[in-house]
Amino acid sequence: MSETPGLYSSPVLARPGAVAAPQDGPDRGTAWHYGDPLGEQRAAVTTAAVVDRSNRFVIAITGEERLTWLHTISSQHVATLADGASAENLSLDVNGRVEHHMVMTDLDGTTWIDTEADRGPDLLAFLSKMVFWSKAAPRRGSERVVVSLLGPKADSILRAVGAEVPAMPYDALPLDAANPDLGLVRRMPWPTRTDSFDVLVPADRLDEWWAKFVVAGAREAGSWAFEALRVESGRPRLGLDTDDRTIPHEVGWIGGVTEFGAVHLEKGCYRGQETVARVHNLGKPPRRLVLLHLDGSADGRPETGDDITVGGRSVGRIGTVVDHFELGPIALAQIKRAVPVETTLDAGPCAASIDPDSYVLDTAVQAGRAAVDRLRGR
Repeated sequence: MSETPGLYSSPVLARPGAVAAPQDGPDRGTAWHYGDPLGEQRAAVTTAAVVDRSNRFVIAITGEERLTWLHTISSQHVATLADGASAENLSLDVNGRVEHHMVMTDLDGTTWIDTEADRGPDLLAFLSKMVFWSKAAPRRGSERVVVSLLGPKADSILRAVGAEVPAMPYDALPLDAANPDLGLVRRMPWPTRTDSFDVLVPADRLDEWWAKFVVAGAREAGSWAFEALRVESGRPRLGLDTDDRTIPHEVGWIGGVTEFGAVHLEKGCYRGQETVARVHNLGKPPRRLVLLHLDGSADGRPETGDDITVGGRSVGRIGTVVDHFELGPIALAQIKRAVPVETTLDAGPCAASIDPDSYVLDTAVQAGRAAVDRLRGR
């Protein structure tokens, strides 16, 4: 894999019917679809589909202090992460804004991290400069690439290729028990409503493993299918559904490992913690992440970064826009907290409505705010 994400081209793109993802998008270098994007989505929720995500940037960290060191510089509680356990994690700036989102798995003495292709080099550079005297050694893990298996038959696909199946979300096992160095299988809590697995396979054997999954019954699917299901599940993607002002509370990343979050609220100090604690204890985040249903009859679609307006006034920002096989055109969006759920919105050239199931009404008074009010006699 090239160190420059824009130059990467997956060997799976040579498969018959593969249509490359847009070059100006985050999934460039992999397949967008294989001729039937809606059918590929359906397979991912009814049978099984395999998605090439090999452009994700992989980092490997060794050293006996790797987990306690990561714990001090990131938002998740990972100091005691067990062998074969995974977590989602964030790196924040000093103001609590999200700089990096990562999925990490600790297995057999190595912590494997995968993150967005265009953010990976910066994340690796940050980790490398933060080592100081810790016994931790981050490096580019280019010997592994990520593919995802989705759907209710994904576990049978894994067994058919000789892999064990992790039982619970964020559990991980070696891809081949007889050869732990071969890679790993990690069960994820998203994007499908059923079973989702990330598989880190050897980069030089991607073609081989892809063929094994397909022969075992997985349908080839592109990033379009993965993204449609991710949007439906309300899971944000850094750089698409976030901007340079996004804090974790705005996009649902608050929570420990067991809550499928990326920010633990009861851990020690880390960069950006002050903002996280202040919003949690005293205030409300200014925006919320919602699922939008877009008017499919409109002439055109909004693009990521477009304003969402009400009566010409900006109230939010469009994130990922995608066609879903059941829901039609949908999008994730950050909107101002005060916007009511029933509000009709304008998203670029079309009208949009908020999915009420994605709109969490939080009227509780935070503990810190209640304490302040008591002191002031309110």
